[in-house]
Amino acid sequence: MPMPLRTPAQLRNMFGANLRTLSENYRSISALSRELGINRTQFNRYLSGESFPRPDVLARICDFFGVDARVLLEPVDQITRDEGPVASKFLKDFMGETVQVVPEEDFPTGFYHFSRRSFVRETDFVRGLVHVTRQGNSTFLRGYEPQAAMAMQGIPPTPAAREYRGFVLKVEDGVTVMTARRGGITASINYLNRVTSFENNYWVGFVARTVRENSTATRMTRLVYEHLGHDPTRILKEARAAGFCRFDALIPFHQRLLQPNDPFR
Repeated sequence: MPMPLRTPAQLRNMFGANLRTLSENYRSISALSRELGINRTQFNRYLSGESFPRPDVLARICDFFGVDARVLLEPVDQITRDEGPVASKFLKDFMGETVQVVPEEDFPTGFYHFSRRSFVRETDFVRGLVHVTRQGNSTFLRGYEPQAAMAMQGIPPTPAAREYRGFVLKVEDGVTVMTARRGGITASINYLNRVTSFENNYWVGFVARTVRENSTATRMTRLVYEHLGHDPTRILKEARAAGFCRFDALIPFHQRLLQPNDPFR
């Protein structure tokens, strides 16, 4: 049965409603429009359904939010719910809503500062920043590999090559994060469990790389996440400090949780 024809106004309204849903986890529309490279006034016209983006701009928006052109035709929460193997009937009882729905209080939206031992320079550690967002019932994560790490592997340190994205699943005593770089060039599995702290904003666990065994390289190491929320001062500070560092340059509580001299089991 052919789909009913949609008027331009209906397409604009559907896109505007979906764009508002996708944008609601971002505290600042100005910052979001800058990250997308779209004029704020024009972005507001998209949100209100007054205007529609050019094909190249639409492709950029879809790529940024991890959706496709169905945002013109269907509510985005239905698109998210129907996508991918994790949402299939085959895995419903194993990786359905009870796993996919990660409560905000268990793993809040916002920016996180993380630290771990480097995989490519084992005497050094890595500080980084990731952003956690929610779309419907799904929780997503986005970050960038250090430029120096890319250069050491002979990979051009472009933003597209450095970017990784993933999704968060709830497990019995924490969360699991599955991430990959564009095209599945590399992937990693993260496990995090909340630990007691003054602001209740720390998680500790491990990260494992999906690479071949190498007698001289590490594939798994401890990992610490610290929730920064949406504080622009702290976010900017950690963004500037991202990359390789020595152990004594890490925040003292990160040092304590990483336990670099204790065997990892």
